[in-house]
Order: sequence, then structure tokens, then C-alpha cells
Amino acid sequence: MTETQLYLISPLDVSGTFPQRLERALEAGKGLVTAFQFRVKGVDSHEAAALAEPLQAICAAHDVAFIVNDSVSLAKRLKADGVHLGQDDGSPRDAREELGREAQIGVTCHASRHMAMEAGEAGADYVAFGAFYPSTTKDKGPDAEVPELETLQWWSQIFEIPCVAIGGITPDNCKPLIEAGADFLAVSGAVWNGDEVAAIEAFAKAMRG
Repeated sequence: MTETQLYLISPLDVSGTFPQRLERALEAGKGLVTAFQFRVKGVDSHEAAALAEPLQAICAAHDVAFIVNDSVSLAKRLKADGVHLGQDDGSPRDAREELGREAQIGVTCHASRHMAMEAGEAGADYVAFGAFYPSTTKDKGPDAEVPELETLQWWSQIFEIPCVAIGGITPDNCKPLIEAGADFLAVSGAVWNGDEVAAIEAFAKAMRG
């Protein structure tokens, strides 16, 4: 089994000093952070592209995949490494046609094994389950179904497509997800809400220690 990797998700505000923070986080996370998701809301495509440009360059310099959240058109415009699709953002098949064979396409599957199997059949490169813990980034409301650890175990035993665990993940609570078979831990607030270098180092200790 391959070692679990970190998949960083941006905060909604990536202006100001955020590029420098990303640089520090990726430097601290060499060999641990393999993907970064650009996730901004409420900005037009021109502004989004301008915000993405320096972050994409930093990711490229550190050999970290640059994934665009929700928008196939923005991913295509940026020539991003891939796109992450929610359940309302179109099918992996259509995204593949737009972005080409090399693009990495991920799909949010919440707690649903059925959604995950459908995504895999439609050509997704990874599926994401969550939120496993309370999360301010991925807020699905109080009635959202929480996935079980068994879902990760089931997926990793049967399918070769990697699975991502998401939602409220911290260095203190990540171990059960790793042991259940998560290939990637998607993290945002646990890194960006404080000292990003200390957070990455704490994840490294928890994940590799």
C-alpha cells in the first residue's frame, strides 16, 4: 500500500501574502503534499485566473498537481493539471473531453458508495468521501450524512482508483482515516488557520510517525 499523501485545499481568500504561505507550506511538505486545489468563490473568471497564476507557478516548481475546484472552463483556460467536480459540476466524461487524457479529474461523493462507483465508471481519477469530521470549509449542513471509515476500507480493498478523505481533518484525528485506507487527506483550515509550516510538520509527524 502506498503512503497516504496530503492534498491541500486553498482558503477562499488567496490574495495578499497567500502565495508566500503556499510556498512555505510546499517547502515544508516535500514528499508529503502532492496536490493543491484552487478553491475560490464569487469572483469572475478573469480575477480567478489572475489569482491562480502565481499559485500555479509555485505548485509547478514543487512538482505539486494544481487542481481547479468546480470549473472545467477555468481549468482549461489555466491548463491546470486537473479539476475537482462536485455532484452538480458536470460529469467526469465531459470534463475528460474538455481537458484531455492527462487531466486529473476528481469527484465529490459525500458518503455515497453508489456515487463513487458511478464516478469511477465515468472515468474519475480519484473519488472524495467526506466530511468525516465537522468542517467549516466543506459545510454540508446538520443533516449531511457522515461517511463511515468502513467506506474507505471497502473502496481501497475493491478499487484501484485512489480515494480522498475530506472534512475537518487535523493532525490529531487523521490516523483512523489513514488506517482505513485513505490515499489522500484533503486539508484546508488545519493548515491555513494558523502557522502553515507548523501544521504541515504536525501532519508529517502524525502520518509518518
